[in-house]
Amino acid sequence: MIRKIGGFALSLLLLASVAVAEDRGPVTNLPLPRFVSMKAQEGNARRGPSLTHRIDWVYTRRNMPLEITAEHGHWRRVRDRDGAGGWVHYSLLSGVRTVLVEQDMLQLHLRADNDSPVTAILELGVIAQLGSCDKTWCELTAGGYGGWAPKTALWGVGPDETRE
Repeated sequence: MIRKIGGFALSLLLLASVAVAEDRGPVTNLPLPRFVSMKAQEGNARRGPSLTHRIDWVYTRRNMPLEITAEHGHWRRVRDRDGAGGWVHYSLLSGVRTVLVEQDMLQLHLRADNDSPVTAILELGVIAQLGSCDKTWCELTAGGYGGWAPKTALWGVGPDETRE
């Protein structure tokens, strides 16, 4: 009887480690999915993870936030805000975090509070550098201006993600 309980506990432990392993990239051991940005001014998104695969999409905006959903060798499968994407060579990507503003005339506030003074207003589609985030607000910098914005108005940060 003790062996069965011990074996059952071991099985649960193995299942838990498999579940954790599925949430990590097999190449980098970093979390999947995760957000990155385009380091290059231009980058091809291919149908598969090699130069022989057809180009499906060309990203032409430096610092564009992208979400990595898979890894294979030197290639990362990415998707953009619209769900378009493909396989991109890792050298075209950066770990610098950026977000895409999804609300027109988004007000940046001095503090993470709607009642605090407005420091800047960002247009729809602006790419901003991502700073700290709490449960509902993120600190942004764009065009030399900075402030806090509601997380719901941004693409490129997870809904439950917090950052120091």
